[in-house]
Formats: sequence, C-alpha cells, structure tokens
Amino acid sequence: MTLFKRLLDFYINSSIHVALSVYALVRMTGYLFAIDKIGDLALFGFFGTIVGYNFVKYDALARIKKLQMRTELKLIAALSFFSFLATGYFFFQLERITQITAVAFLIVTMLYTLPFFPNKENARNWAGVKIYIVALCWVGVTLFLPIINAGIPINANVFILAVQRFILIFVLVLIFEIIDLRFDDPNLKTVPQQIGVEHTKVVGSILLFAFILLGFFQTDFSFSTLLIRLGIAFTVFFFLLFANEKKSKYYSTFWAESIPVFWLILLLFFQ
Repeated sequence: MTLFKRLLDFYINSSIHVALSVYALVRMTGYLFAIDKIGDLALFGFFGTIVGYNFVKYDALARIKKLQMRTELKLIAALSFFSFLATGYFFFQLERITQITAVAFLIVTMLYTLPFFPNKENARNWAGVKIYIVALCWVGVTLFLPIINAGIPINANVFILAVQRFILIFVLVLIFEIIDLRFDDPNLKTVPQQIGVEHTKVVGSILLFAFILLGFFQTDFSFSTLLIRLGIAFTVFFFLLFANEKKSKYYSTFWAESIPVFWLILLLFFQ
C-alpha cells in the first residue's frame, strides 16, 4: 500500500494527472469540431502542461534553494526535461499561427511565475489574479489552439464553448482554493479568502447554472449533449458542495482533477 501511495503521489506531484486532463480537453475539442489531426496538439498540450506546471510549482523554491533534491524531485526533474524535449518536438509540428499563439500563452505562464519587474512579485502573488490566469490558459490551450491550428473560424459557437470551459475550470479551481484555504498565503486573496467558503460555493453554483444555460445557445445542442453537460455540472457541483479544509489533498488533486477525463469518456460513450 505504501508503494501504491508513493506511485500515486509521484503521478500527481509530477503533474501527469493534470496533464491528462488537459489532453482530454484537447481531444474533446477535436471530437466536437471533427478535427482529424489532433494528436500532435494533444500531446503538445500534455507534455507542455507537465513542463509548465512543474516549472510553476518548483522553480521559485529551487531558485531560493529551499527545495532539497530528494529522489522524487530528481525523477520529476528528469520527467520535466524529457517533457520539455517532447513539447519542443510537437511544437514544430504545429501551424505557424498556432506556434505564435502558443508562445503568447507561454508568456502568460512565465508572467504567472517569474517577477518581470524590479521589486515586484510575480502574477501568482497578485491579489485575486491566479484563478483567472489559470482558467484563461486552460481555455487557450485546450480550445483555441486546436481550432486555430485546424483553421476553423472563431464564431459565436466557439465563444460560447470558451465561456463554458472557462466556467468549468474556474469552478474546479474554486474547489482547490477551498481545500487549500488553511495553507494559502492570506495576501493571495483567493475567492474563499475574500468572500468565505459558503459564498464561494454559492458563486460556483450560479456559474454552473450558467454553464448549463449556455448550452441551449449552441448550434450542436441535442438531448444527449444536454444530459452530458448536466452530468458534468452536477458532478462538479457535488465536489464543490462537499469541499472543505479538512478534505484529503486527493479530493482535489486526483478526483476533482479527473472530471475533464470523465467528461471526455461520457462524450465518446453517448455520442
């Protein structure tokens, strides 16, 4: 059991699990828009997420030498290096306009991590900004990059889907912020820190209701699509409802983060 836990912790701590969620959402975009050549971009998103998330999580600590290179961290560093090479390979398989857009999101990620201006903190420590940057980057990588790479026109239907996906990621991050409330620096001013846990759950519930309503305005609306979105919305709602500071870290980092994968499975199974 100890070995299983260590493997699970490495799987989560090395960002493989969150990368799998990104991969699932890219694949979902490919399915929804009938994009045949989605494999390279899905793998670009997968490996790029490993690199980006590990950079965000471990760079600052490594630079100030507060992070000892334990065996697990050495393995994470090796995985991140391999993922960096893979990201570079798949980057050059993309269209030029997609590469430019991807670089723009890379800059946002770097801004989130590194202090670009003297005596200024990085964007991660700007009060209340974190949740919006995370949701924006996820929407950009999992929705707009595949669409741009395939040359699909960005119309009202795409924007509705973008708002829906932004809402989903936003509410998932709310769950993380509730779980991490006792550990987060008060200066971060996360949503639960500013309005409290109960009000955060109310906000998340309203957003999930909007997530469902927006589906009625999409051109691909169907009964099966509605059922899938209802299933996802209620799944996220129950995770949000039962989230609290005493929950295990696996509640958010494994189970809640699995929802995009669950969404893709439902979509492939019922449609």
